[in-house]
Amino acid sequence: MTIFWSEEQLRHRDTHFVQLGAIRASRESAERAASIAATLRTRGKVLCAPPDVGMDPILAVHDTDYVEFLRNAWDRWRAEFGDTPFGTGGHAMPNVFPQVPHAQKPDLIVGQIGWYTGDMAAEIVSGTWTAAYWAAQGAIAAARGVLQTGRAHYALCRPPGHHALAGKAMGFCYLNNAAIAAQELRKATPRVAILDVDVHHGNGTQAIFYDRADVLTVSMHSHPRSYYPFFTGYAEERGEGAGAGYNLNLTYDFGAGDTPFLSALDRSIAAITDFAPDALVLALGVDASEHDTHGRHAVTRAAFTSMAERIRAFDLPTVIVQEGGYESPVLGHLIADVLDVFDI
Repeated sequence: MTIFWSEEQLRHRDTHFVQLGAIRASRESAERAASIAATLRTRGKVLCAPPDVGMDPILAVHDTDYVEFLRNAWDRWRAEFGDTPFGTGGHAMPNVFPQVPHAQKPDLIVGQIGWYTGDMAAEIVSGTWTAAYWAAQGAIAAARGVLQTGRAHYALCRPPGHHALAGKAMGFCYLNNAAIAAQELRKATPRVAILDVDVHHGNGTQAIFYDRADVLTVSMHSHPRSYYPFFTGYAEERGEGAGAGYNLNLTYDFGAGDTPFLSALDRSIAAITDFAPDALVLALGVDASEHDTHGRHAVTRAAFTSMAERIRAFDLPTVIVQEGGYESPVLGHLIADVLDVFDI
């Protein structure tokens, strides 16, 4: 197994999000990513920098205007507000979102941040574009490695990606790494399945492939009636048009432990088996862990290993892309345990 990670991904740092009405330090921190990388190394993993293959695979998934916004947003923010309290003491976050079907994109950067983000958990800082770009390069490299070797490859993607839509950032996510990897796999394989095991619904991934039959998207997650992202991730969301029947959401209750989690996994595996894909993208979130204070669920380390073993039994070319999972004593070890199962 080859593991892809770039130190450039640490440049998105010191970010914030709004939680319960307060601006707080983001749980998706540079320190979190560095800790995962360090633990993987202590577990004997070798981390490789991905090559820079440019923008085309990113633009195969994301809207051109959105990508251009991400590339330039920080410089525009500083140019507009750099000598005022808004730039020096504030945060590059929106104060309003479009609310009506006929909404039009404004010119001012503070308005465009509202246009191109879906919530208050996607602050843009000086290193955001660079970090997101190199996270995507890792996903691309992993997909290409899988196509070349047939063996599992892992991308330590940070920032994560599964909440990012084709034209919006949200939920700590800017570029949808799992979707980019799946689209890369599609260049050489007719049918790809994405299995998202993060505790949060992979709403961005769902939206990107919602009208397609060549990519099955399966997300198993805490029920959105009482959990982020709240507005998507329900069972009746099955796809539309050509994609009708090719999107599946499987939920468990808030605070769930091993049994509901693995039950949702078994139903996911059954759906993927029926789809009979040629390759798999595993969107690996470990924030359902009992040790994850942000995820607030109760899945044990042993259950994550069991999850990996059941997915490994597909014996498919597999790209593993990191999603959530936040600071805890076992965070890096949970990920390393999963990788050990695939690295045989």
